[in-house]
Amino acid sequence: MPLVPLLPIFHRLNREHFEGSLVVQSQPVLAVRWSDGRLRKTAGFYRHIPKFLAPGKYEIVLSRPLLELLPQSALESTLCHEMIHAWIDLVLKLKESHGPHFKAKMAAINSSQSIFQVTVRHKFPVPRDYPRWWAICPKCGLRSAYFRKVQGAACKQCCQSFHGGTWHSSCLLIYEPAKRED
Repeated sequence: MPLVPLLPIFHRLNREHFEGSLVVQSQPVLAVRWSDGRLRKTAGFYRHIPKFLAPGKYEIVLSRPLLELLPQSALESTLCHEMIHAWIDLVLKLKESHGPHFKAKMAAINSSQSIFQVTVRHKFPVPRDYPRWWAICPKCGLRSAYFRKVQGAACKQCCQSFHGGTWHSSCLLIYEPAKRED
């Protein structure tokens, strides 16, 4: 699915499921935007932007990398999920994550339509992260995937076997860059 404008979907969901409560004078009470491409593990989130950046501002951010490959129903489900969080915070003025108010609103929305289902956790396919480094033990040759270099890391098995379980510099891991095909 190519990226679609989020505001028309937001306004429709707001009318259908939130009685227009997330809009004041036809303007949303929060920003709704696509991520810049870094949001890769979760489909979206709702947050209060820190006061030093923008006091009194709220936003919903949706994952471009995850949702652009999925059908429209995944986008609507995720946006609606985050809108429930906004509704609980801004309309009900409660501090609640996935508690009773969230679950009640989720159940009401799911029973009122059949286009998508709002869930607490998504089951969308998450792209695999590839390690950046291979750490190799100079004694036993064991290769382990690492996402970053860890200074002073040693092979646990060799430290156990040859040095009574204490760290030793002879077991210090050597790093080499990983390639995607590794």
